[in-house]
Amino acid sequence: MVPMVDRDGVKKALEAVIDPELHRSIVELDMVRSIEIGATGVVDVTVSLTTAGCPIRGHFQTSVVDAVSKLDGVEHVNVFFDVMTEEQKAALQQKLGRGGPLPAGSLAQVANVICVGSGKGGVGKSTITANLAAALSAEGRKVGVLDADVWGYSIPRMYDLGGQRPEVSAERKIIPLQAGGVKVMSIGFFVEEDAAVVWRGPMLHKALTQFLNDVEWGELDYLLIDLPPGTGDVSMTLAQLLPAARFLIVTTPQPTAQKVARRAAEMAHRVDLPIVGVVENMAGFVTPSGERFEIFGQGGGDELAEEIDVPLLGRVPLTMPLREQADAGLPLVIENPDDPAAQSIRQVARGLIAALPPAPIALNVIQQPAPEAPKPVGMSLPMA
Repeated sequence: MVPMVDRDGVKKALEAVIDPELHRSIVELDMVRSIEIGATGVVDVTVSLTTAGCPIRGHFQTSVVDAVSKLDGVEHVNVFFDVMTEEQKAALQQKLGRGGPLPAGSLAQVANVICVGSGKGGVGKSTITANLAAALSAEGRKVGVLDADVWGYSIPRMYDLGGQRPEVSAERKIIPLQAGGVKVMSIGFFVEEDAAVVWRGPMLHKALTQFLNDVEWGELDYLLIDLPPGTGDVSMTLAQLLPAARFLIVTTPQPTAQKVARRAAEMAHRVDLPIVGVVENMAGFVTPSGERFEIFGQGGGDELAEEIDVPLLGRVPLTMPLREQADAGLPLVIENPDDPAAQSIRQVARGLIAALPPAPIALNVIQQPAPEAPKPVGMSLPMA
């Protein structure tokens, strides 16, 4: 006689199915909407996704079948999907320790927020971010940079701000450091220089919320946010806090990088972040004598931009001064504006200015009552 499987056994087996982005089981995340067991050993499992176009749907399909098929008495497994309601999404955010949107007034004087991402490391995303901010500033715009790459923060070094600490105002606002007219904020200012940051999702969410809400950004035309590689917690947190931000994708010409950057584009679409354009970095190596070598191939930026139907804002070549100035802590566009890489980055900056409207972005805000009495001067960040 074939043993009968029960609902509790199936639910227990599903604890082995882990969301690869949130690193928790679908049972713990309340993503298992229903379990139906037929008399012939057929098990139907319905999993709730945050969006209909979830790019990891296939992962859940395979993992659920694998986990449940191992149970005695299971002859076949069907996996169905639905989409969470707004209430269920809110409950998930609460479970993850993500309390909600930014308070009213956060970034009220910031006209445009641009999240700079790549989907993978090693494509020069932070170098592009630092130089692009300097280029926008050189065009007469007010610019800030938030280094949200909490595991691989490098923006402080690129602006020669390593080892410095921001001050706190009487209103308990963190005052960003400045370099060349660009306001800069990074987790690197709050840990020992070059120390590793080992945080999980809720701590990341809290830190990023503070960097957006508790920093005195003031009036800015552009706030560039340097994202970490991948499509995980940081990107989803920023999408929740800044629903009207834009996404700028950095890739290299080679097909491997372009395909990974495509996943970053899928993430942006998944969380409803409009993509403003693509920047192709390392678009050939230009020697000091002016010779050009396509060491990473060519065409990857064009293909990605065409595939996701956005403009290619520029091709930035790799030059020796670009690397040297990043290490020296002075953006190339300021130190050597005639360098081919600097000229390309200035072109990207002008493209952004032309593409983005001047009106302030709409923030996902909630109303908070004014404090009854001033609080003591100080601040706290979730330290490792």
